[in-house]
Amino acid sequence: MGPVTYVLAIMGCADGGAACQQVALAPARYESVAACQAASGDVLASSTDFDFPTLLARCRTAKEQAAIERKPAPRGRAVKQG
Repeated sequence: MGPVTYVLAIMGCADGGAACQQVALAPARYESVAACQAASGDVLASSTDFDFPTLLARCRTAKEQAAIERKPAPRGRAVKQG
């Protein structure tokens, strides 16, 4: 098994956190979950161009993120990546 890398997904939430959708993915990759979590505050602070009352940051392994990206988005919802 190779090294695990982490990505930071920005989630937009309309209801305070229960029903969120991924709106962006930070461009950096992190070598540990601790490094990913440490970067989340700065990434959220710079994520001001999304029209959601609540934004959250979620650290995921690159493998988890790839699996999420392979799933089709629910109808009626656009998912912005980038």
